[in-house]
Amino acid sequence: MSSTEQNPLILQSLDELSSALSEVERTTFDSIIRAMKIPRSVYENRCSWSQESYTRNCIIENEKFELILLCWEKGQFTPIHDHGGEECWVKVIEGEFKETIYQKDDSGELKMIKSAISKSNEITYMIDFMGYHRLENLSNGRSMTLHLYAKPIHSCNILNEDSGKFVKKDMTYDTESEKKTI
Repeated sequence: MSSTEQNPLILQSLDELSSALSEVERTTFDSIIRAMKIPRSVYENRCSWSQESYTRNCIIENEKFELILLCWEKGQFTPIHDHGGEECWVKVIEGEFKETIYQKDDSGELKMIKSAISKSNEITYMIDFMGYHRLENLSNGRSMTLHLYAKPIHSCNILNEDSGKFVKKDMTYDTESEKKTI
């Protein structure tokens, strides 16, 4: 079956994406994000940039899901982290990213198990039982990724590189577009 047959509706705006996600169970989030064909220009008024770190720009948050646009300068990366128990899909809007996945071995040591490169319009998926991960912008300039979380993530565990221990971090946004209840 072709992707068009599986996803007869191609989502072309953030409103269409938000409506589709609001109307279904999380088991169909994967097919919905894959049905997205939203032009890069739609995200431009939701961007914020920082030389210090990638930015987290909330597009919508409700009790069912969270959509965040991450804006990255060249070479920026996340700490190694989990997702607070939630599912996460990452769609590359623009750029090239390296995702590295880690798991703890039997002695509790964190070991890299794989890495992969994702380019524009590609989607990755992560959930805590798969391990921890880090994303890094490999592009020669600014890049953007859209993150869909099945339920908002208010905190997660990040690796403190100095101590080698995971610490809880409360999540914040650099900008907020919309928060609402369904």
